[in-house]
Amino acid sequence: MPKNVGMGLLLSNDDRMLAGVCGGIAKWLGWSSTLVRVAYVLVSILSAAFPGILVYVILWILMPRERA
Repeated sequence: MPKNVGMGLLLSNDDRMLAGVCGGIAKWLGWSSTLVRVAYVLVSILSAAFPGILVYVILWILMPRERA
């Protein structure tokens, strides 16, 4: 069970490379952000049914930013 479930899924302010989507997912799951990024890239490349860039952009638009 993710340890930050009650907080909701938020874009990360301090752990971001582009928009903070993977950093926010990693924080929500309690995982390493590097692990989430590598897994996301691998799933995006290896799966023709997973449009990784489109999903990333949609999450970027829909996920609220965490407060400072």
